[in-house]
Amino acid sequence: MRSIHKVRTRAERRHQRHLRVRHKVTGSLERPRLVVFRSSKHIYAQLVDDTRGVTLVGASDGSEGVTAEGKGKTAKSFALGQLVARRAKEKGISKVVFDRGGYRYHGRVKAVADGARKGGLEF
Repeated sequence: MRSIHKVRTRAERRHQRHLRVRHKVTGSLERPRLVVFRSSKHIYAQLVDDTRGVTLVGASDGSEGVTAEGKGKTAKSFALGQLVARRAKEKGISKVVFDRGGYRYHGRVKAVADGARKGGLEF
C-alpha cells in the first residue's frame, strides 16, 4: 500500500522548522541575525546582515579565543556566545535578533544565547 505522507529525515524536518523561523526573523545592518548551527560535535554562530547577504561576524567552538569554564559542549557553547558578543562589540553591534536555526531553544543553543547576553548583546 502507498503511503500518503512522505517520510522525512530529521535534517529535513529541522530545515523546514528553520525556514518557518526565517519567515519571521530577518537581520539588518543595525540589528543583524545571530544564527546558530549545531552539529553532533561542534557548534557555530554568526551574525548575518540579510539585506546585503553578508556575514559580519562568525565563530565556532574551535575558534581561537574560546575558553570554556568547565567541561562539556555546553560550556564551550557559552564561551562561543561570549566570543561572538565580543567580536560584535568591536564592530559596533549591540542589538541582534536570535535565530535558533530550527533547533529547540534548549541546551547548547540556549547556552550560546546566554553567553551572548552576558557578553553584552541585546536580543
